[in-house]
Amino acid sequence: MLISGVTGKFGAMSIRKVSELGWKPMHFITSGVSSVSSTIKPAGEDRSMGVITSVYMKDVTDAAWENDAGVKAYKAFMAKYFADGNPSEFYNAYGYLTAMVMQQVLEQCKGDFSRKSILAQANNLKDVENPLLLPGIKVNTSPTDHRPLEQMQLQRWDGKHWERFGSVIQGAAV
Repeated sequence: MLISGVTGKFGAMSIRKVSELGWKPMHFITSGVSSVSSTIKPAGEDRSMGVITSVYMKDVTDAAWENDAGVKAYKAFMAKYFADGNPSEFYNAYGYLTAMVMQQVLEQCKGDFSRKSILAQANNLKDVENPLLLPGIKVNTSPTDHRPLEQMQLQRWDGKHWERFGSVIQGAAV
């Protein structure tokens, strides 16, 4: 087993090196380097075969999601409001997802945008769905648990796209 706890281009480099060595371990990469366009393609789609990662968010560069309503809405948003931006850039999609959660917080404030109200609502998100989260993954917070995402699913690269497997996994309480 190999766990590549790397960032950025080092994900692609680790996948490529493992392939060059002819080594066939169960290879886990962090979710932050699982982008098809930024990691898998540079590493080589065939070389990435069998790599496993966790995921909570749809990869807007993966053809598997091209007809998804949430991904289409994100791309339409990018075209309208950030035409110079790269819709394939993970951080743009992540920013969109985060902004939608903030919109929910502000809607829950019902016009009271004081610090106290915003904090109270940010600590009171219950089963909030987001169009860029995977099906079954929801945003939840409370006054004693500030982690908005505690669910994920595993996925394995099959040579052409990520194939999710197993059920959504709930994180352990701390």
